[in-house]
Amino acid sequence: MSFATNLLRTGYHGVRAGLFRYGGGDPERVHEIMIDTLAKVPGGARGRVVDPVTVAGIRFPNRVGLAAGLDKDGLAAQAWARFGFGFAELGTVTALAQPGNPKPRVFRAVASEGIVNRMGFNNRGAAALAATLRAKGLVRGNGALGIPMGISIGKSKATELGAATDDYLTSLRLLAPYADYLAINVSSPNTPGLRSLQAAKELAELVGALTAEATALNSHSPVPVFVKLAPDLAGPDLAETVAVINDSAVAGVIATNTTLSRHGLLHADRRLADEAGGLSGRPLTARALAFVDHLASATELPVMGVGGIMSPADAARMFDAGATLVQLYTGFIYEGPALVRGIQEFGRQP
Repeated sequence: MSFATNLLRTGYHGVRAGLFRYGGGDPERVHEIMIDTLAKVPGGARGRVVDPVTVAGIRFPNRVGLAAGLDKDGLAAQAWARFGFGFAELGTVTALAQPGNPKPRVFRAVASEGIVNRMGFNNRGAAALAATLRAKGLVRGNGALGIPMGISIGKSKATELGAATDDYLTSLRLLAPYADYLAINVSSPNTPGLRSLQAAKELAELVGALTAEATALNSHSPVPVFVKLAPDLAGPDLAETVAVINDSAVAGVIATNTTLSRHGLLHADRRLADEAGGLSGRPLTARALAFVDHLASATELPVMGVGGIMSPADAARMFDAGATLVQLYTGFIYEGPALVRGIQEFGRQP
């Protein structure tokens, strides 16, 4: 990292120490305050142009994006370009507004540099996100918020699995006018039964309906649809799922979501091993990297690598494994904006 980036990292670590203690150490409370603060940041910033790339017809000014989960309702959508991100993925949102799972539902594994969460798609609903983005002047492709905006959509908890396709279609219709791409989240471990939609038969029906609807809405330029997979998908199940994706009109794959495994939690954080939810951060690094490496050899579609990217070197290994773009969540919580800039600097080293 450059001197300026190291200075930024040191400064953020000082701020982080206070944030981690704030509100009795409640991570969700800190998150809410952060989003409320960033919602007041004026727009106008443009994405930092470093190694730009075009994927699925979208020009990304750089290859480092914000992962879904940090800005579910798009309240801070205009702020993310200021951190140096090349794109941001809002959501996950659902067709129906919902409160998510009971609190507490977020736990920091500080020694392990991880987070366990069981949020359960808490969000204001797809219609509310559409209204928020419309008020910010965003239309698909107009770059009004400085960087491309993806939107992750999931199944409403109240919707039966048999009606999942219609539920996703509702969100797609509401959000396609604002999204540079849509991510189909079938891999969160925190909505009962959701991961069953990754199975070949169920996924074929879902992505077939969604990509067909995207084309029906705009036959000249349908919104690109990506599918987000779980790192726990393996063996024949993974092979069948990838085969379905390869035979579909999907534009790409996002790998990975959080894991149900607790491998990698250090002794100091073992108290979290029995907490329900998905684990992210450093314990996921090797697993996500191996998943992307395998996936890149099984598909010619572009892959967004996400999961356990805690340092510029982690991102470099993701790119080497076959990722075209990377996304940050837990790494951004622990390392701040210096990680975004550090990845970009690392990629430009001879």
